[in-house]
Amino acid sequence: MCQGCGVQDGTVVAAHSNQLRDGRGHAFKSADYRVAYLCIRCHDLVDGRSGNLARQEKIDIWEEAHRKTIGLIFEQGIVK
Repeated sequence: MCQGCGVQDGTVVAAHSNQLRDGRGHAFKSADYRVAYLCIRCHDLVDGRSGNLARQEKIDIWEEAHRKTIGLIFEQGIVK
């Protein structure tokens, strides 16, 4: 399930952080532990491919989804 909007439509992927502090750079993805489960629509929003969100709005959406994703990973027993 998307941790941004809650949709469960088969498009949810692990969306990596876009922040430099997380290791993101030109042609570099951040670490795999800095991901948020997002659907294609939310992923496009935080990556700036759609919508007209301010930089901080994109960061806030991703950070909240990341917190929820980490919680979900522990709740499901994927990580103990």
